[in-house]
Amino acid sequence: MLALGVALACGGVHAAQQKRPVAARAAAPALSRGDVAAGRVKAEAERCLECHAAPGEGQGYSAGEDGKFARLGGQQQDYIVKQIQDFRSGKRKHEFMAMMANSISDADLADIAAYFAAEPRTAGALHATAAPPAAGATPRGASGAIAERLYQHGDAARNVAACAACHGPAGQGAPGTGPVIGGQGRSYLSQQLHNWRSGVRSNSPDNTMNQAIAPLSDAEIDALAHYLSEM
Repeated sequence: MLALGVALACGGVHAAQQKRPVAARAAAPALSRGDVAAGRVKAEAERCLECHAAPGEGQGYSAGEDGKFARLGGQQQDYIVKQIQDFRSGKRKHEFMAMMANSISDADLADIAAYFAAEPRTAGALHATAAPPAAGATPRGASGAIAERLYQHGDAARNVAACAACHGPAGQGAPGTGPVIGGQGRSYLSQQLHNWRSGVRSNSPDNTMNQAIAPLSDAEIDALAHYLSEM
């Protein structure tokens, strides 16, 4: 479902403007697997941690269930790399992140992605593990039930696939199938879902996410964002 996006952006545009973009790249070979320890140092130097660190680190822009930026801890390394490459190429639109993505080398990207992938995932209030959600463990009220039904089972009448089929029953993701989406901030999740539906974002393989989200209402998107933020 939500190819979340890894790496949105926070303020600090002035700092980004001081960075010198690396030279334009030809079609690059596959990146190395990266060095986790070096990645931590580089993530701090590039100011990635200010927006994307775990709650309690950086400046807290991703903290709390209403976090506005992607939480990258535990995210798949290949997915992080793809999002940065898409920001570079313009396949994923975001002026600030395009600037940041073009300011780091492929080697640094591999290290930074390796660092975030090695960090623990930030789980929401309901689900601290990748185990299937316990019966009844959903946000209270009708909206929680709607979100659980859509996420776990989909809606065949509207050709809406179950989000869990690609992202796992607890939002833990599956390499090559879907990124980690459980435990992301509600505002971030809602924004990405709306962007998929409107076409502002369209960088999933074969536009899978645009098609998946197209039938959903605003209320359903908001319910899903709440549900996912608590995973």
